[in-house]
Amino acid sequence: MERTFPKRYADDAVIHCKTKKEAEKLYTQLKRRLKECKLELHPDKTRIVYCKDDDRREEHENIKFDFLGYTFRPRSSKNRYGKYFINFTPAVSNKACKAIRQVIRNWRIHLRPDIELIDISRMYNPIIRGWINYYGRYYKSALYPVLKHLNRALVHWARRKYKKLTRHRRRAERWMGRIAKKMKRLFDIGKWEYYLRLNNESRMSREVHVRF
Repeated sequence: MERTFPKRYADDAVIHCKTKKEAEKLYTQLKRRLKECKLELHPDKTRIVYCKDDDRREEHENIKFDFLGYTFRPRSSKNRYGKYFINFTPAVSNKACKAIRQVIRNWRIHLRPDIELIDISRMYNPIIRGWINYYGRYYKSALYPVLKHLNRALVHWARRKYKKLTRHRRRAERWMGRIAKKMKRLFDIGKWEYYLRLNNESRMSREVHVRF
């Protein structure tokens, strides 16, 4: 790094190994080399992780890790023939989802009844699109809770803005759903279009549907 990329460094990395023995040997060598540079590996964050899937079925203590806002772990996936299998794949991490929800809360959309829905779209659409483009690249369904949180924030805003919706959450949800269907580009986030589907048969059926 000093010879080829001066003034640059990496403080987080993932190294792939074929066997546990190889990983343990490399771990020991890394500790020795970093010590020579007066550095050390983080004792809690540095660990050997087994990439468990349908082809690797051994039992190990560590089978997941977080990296660059993603959580890598065994997940159920479906191949092109519709068959399900276990794949070691990334998806947005719980920590990243929590941070995104906090950003949405900090927007305090419900305190802006003076603006229109199109204004909210113009203000926050670029940020939402960035989240989707980055975290939606793998295992898109892991982002559904974040989209639900965004929908709840918009419903809260609608209830503060329109008197006829103030005391009617379900009515506000239906109104927002109709707006989303009618104006599908209002919150255009790449190839994603989302809307709130309401099923009168069950309260638990309210969910965000993402189409791609």
